[in-house]
Amino acid sequence: MIASSKKGIRSNQLHRTLGVTLKTAWFMSHRVREAMKDDATDKLGGLGTLGIVEADETYCGKTKGFGKGAHSNKKQKVIALVERKGRVRSFHMPTITAETVKPVLQGQIEQNVRLMTDGAGLYEKIGKTFASHETVNHAAGEYAQGDVTTNTVEGFFGILKMGIGGVYQHVSPQHFHRYLSEFDFRYSNRKKLGIEDAERADILLQGIVGKRLTYRTVVA
Repeated sequence: MIASSKKGIRSNQLHRTLGVTLKTAWFMSHRVREAMKDDATDKLGGLGTLGIVEADETYCGKTKGFGKGAHSNKKQKVIALVERKGRVRSFHMPTITAETVKPVLQGQIEQNVRLMTDGAGLYEKIGKTFASHETVNHAAGEYAQGDVTTNTVEGFFGILKMGIGGVYQHVSPQHFHRYLSEFDFRYSNRKKLGIEDAERADILLQGIVGKRLTYRTVVA
């Protein structure tokens, strides 16, 4: 059910549908999200992709939703890296600055890719370490220059927003990384990449190997 639900599914619904307690449904869903975590060691933009990776950041909060200008410390900070016609990896960040973004991009993206971002200054220096760094100026109303755009990563943020804000409504900071794993998993194993619900569930089951998440760990 979690693998096939594009925007996620609340513990209350699992509790009612499966006939288990709400506590059990909540714990089960977190264990499923742990299995969804991407443990791959390869970098984005490698073989089998278009060699384009889009990067963008957003701020998630219950009261004002998502927005690039929402810099409140109470909002959850997210940076996402999306292969054009490929996978996504998103990260729950303590802060979003040039210094904190640099190790994420260097550790997750192949150097020989075309990096595409908006005009935010935090990408300017790190962008020079890739084959090219191409930008769009959203402040000037520019959203595409040929194939240069951040529409793909913004589309992922749209799905994330509908799930976190519309389905789950409130996610506490200590669990936020698991919800990101959930949305990353479904996006990286989506129908447009030729992966149907049954195959996605099989891939998810393979993700439980070597992992263990106890209730004490979740509530600690």
